[in-house]
Amino acid sequence: MAQTYDVIVVGSGPGGYPAAIRASQLGLKVAIIEKELLGGICLNWGCIPTKALLKSAQVFEYIKHAKDYGINVSEYSADFGAVIKRSRGVADGMSKGVAFLMKKNKIDVIMGTGKVKGVKTVEVTDKDGKKVDYTANKGVVIATGARARELPNIKIDGQKVIEYRKAMSLEKQPKSLLVVGSGAIGMEFAYVYAAMGTKVTVVEFLPNLVPVEDEDISKEIAKQYKKLGIDTYVNSSVEKVDTSGAGCKVSVKTPDGEKSFEVDVVLSAAGIVSNIENIGLEETGIKTDKGKISVNEWYETNVPGFYAIGDCTPGPALAHVATAEGIICAERIAGHKTEALDYGNIPGCTYCQPEIASVGFTEKKAREAGYDIKVGKFPYMASGKASAAGAKEGFVKVIFDAKYGEFLGAHMIGMNVTEMIAEVVVARKLETTSHEILRSVHPHPTMSEALKGAVEAAYGEAIDL
Repeated sequence: MAQTYDVIVVGSGPGGYPAAIRASQLGLKVAIIEKELLGGICLNWGCIPTKALLKSAQVFEYIKHAKDYGINVSEYSADFGAVIKRSRGVADGMSKGVAFLMKKNKIDVIMGTGKVKGVKTVEVTDKDGKKVDYTANKGVVIATGARARELPNIKIDGQKVIEYRKAMSLEKQPKSLLVVGSGAIGMEFAYVYAAMGTKVTVVEFLPNLVPVEDEDISKEIAKQYKKLGIDTYVNSSVEKVDTSGAGCKVSVKTPDGEKSFEVDVVLSAAGIVSNIENIGLEETGIKTDKGKISVNEWYETNVPGFYAIGDCTPGPALAHVATAEGIICAERIAGHKTEALDYGNIPGCTYCQPEIASVGFTEKKAREAGYDIKVGKFPYMASGKASAAGAKEGFVKVIFDAKYGEFLGAHMIGMNVTEMIAEVVVARKLETTSHEILRSVHPHPTMSEALKGAVEAAYGEAIDL
């Protein structure tokens, strides 16, 4: 006979484990199924360990430029192995933290591979091949996440052609690296390796680097990466990767013709693909579309009792989106009245240096939507805190509806902007207008003053420009 719970969550990533905790907080008996490590890709191979690598790279950059701060450092070097080890240690600590949270919230952890079947049932196969059925009285939440996408002409072999997991656990630092794709993953690894001395080339198929961002952001990051010694090619595609020799011979089609590169390693960072194969969707009758599980605004699939959240569904593939979806889903299963997620107010962050953060409409999208807009920009060059920190690169750009003052969007590049963007998210959630931002006192000296400065610029009230 199958063991029974109120809720069973398949996957313990940033969507799965918050869903399990919230369901437990609401008085439900919960189990979570995980085939590898608690915390999923985000905690173990994504968000957290990459930030540890980025911090090490940033510290190394500080040391290289110590003289700019009046400090003399005569000898320094990057211990690549130690950097990787620190990153793995941070990830391990976070995974143990999730295990603690499961115990604290009285959630049963079932290690194994889950497969949905029957009525609100999950079959779990453990490492020894033993199969056990578990049934949920109220619902099964599928939170199986995603993995790196493999392009047809760029076969990942884990040695010379790698994806993000291998990029954060290489045994030896490559002398040269070609990154395919300039989304958050590609740009972050490009910075990490370039800062530590690897010669990096970035190839992007679309017309701009970080193509989801405002065009002004794309232009600025291209300029900053050039200063760092990173070569970037847009409107370009990798046609062939030859790994028969000691390294990789890469053929790239660019607007200026075919170019050849010889590099030690190629990092494929061209998006992700959902983990929905072999988890019982077809047998259970759960519908999918374009490689994603189809859900409604409450994350219900077409089969009663089965829900899906996070990267295996059509929403933005971001950890904080998965967390929000998991919490809403758990509240819905528990029968609580809850609020649907506003996907138009989701912040996006890229943690390279300078950092990139944005939310809402880009200038182009706002104009295409028919808005008459006011645009303001405040350069970090005019920020006292940025000058003191030696981080004068970047700016804050804001976009308002000219008629009503609605805060349509914000786009930031510079130090600490991934922390600053939350102010805009809250402001937009509260339907704040330009007037409220202008009359909200921002502490001095801070980076956050740049946001107010940009709003002032949009309305012709700039003080420090």
